[in-house]
Amino acid sequence: MIAFDWVADPAIWASLVTLTVMEVVLGIDNIVFISVIVGKLPQQQAKRARQIGLGLALIFRVILLFSLFWLIGLTAPVFTILGEGFSWRDIVLVVGGAFLLYKATVEIHQDVEGGGHKETATATKVYASFGMIVAQIAVIDMVFSIDSILTAIGMADHVGVMVAAVVIAIAIMYLASGPVAGFIERHPTTRMLALAFLLMIGIALIADGIGFHIPRGYLYAAMAFSAIVELLNVVAGRNRRKRAK
Repeated sequence: MIAFDWVADPAIWASLVTLTVMEVVLGIDNIVFISVIVGKLPQQQAKRARQIGLGLALIFRVILLFSLFWLIGLTAPVFTILGEGFSWRDIVLVVGGAFLLYKATVEIHQDVEGGGHKETATATKVYASFGMIVAQIAVIDMVFSIDSILTAIGMADHVGVMVAAVVIAIAIMYLASGPVAGFIERHPTTRMLALAFLLMIGIALIADGIGFHIPRGYLYAAMAFSAIVELLNVVAGRNRRKRAK
């Protein structure tokens, strides 16, 4: 018979709420990347790419949760450089951060030079583009999933609580990703801001990988401040256009 004693345990509910909030906060990076990258697809494909991307994020996180002993082993050093030990987790963070830096730099270059977002001529090219974007989302999902689940392991004792928190967080991320992507699409200047966020996140991942931890609170505070300033610019621009009419 299945025991439901945990339902009446306030400590478990508190850990669920806390972990869910933490997972949503850690998922901000994931949302920003997905929102930027799907902007290069037609609307219907963009929605499908978001669904697949966040679905993969959920699958990766659940699989990693049920691979706890293997995951904990990822933090064990596999080699040492100049007295600094590097684990598989560190390697994944450095590679993922480098990929974010590369991707954001290429996107910024295309936007500045005016060479991005070209329409594809055939269905084959559209399909290839869709597959490439989903593959990129999958790679970043894996990077962010490892960081997210290592945090979950340190904050909760029950796998069930971790799984529930991850599922709830992914659902919130899915609901948020559509409006965020739409806002970026409607306001091109925010796309450049989002790409700048990706550069900052990439640097933070590489720094974590080489043993220099940048508190995420600083990054999210900077991102929130920049987003508020950009939002004010968008509102001011809209009001100017209304007055001009």
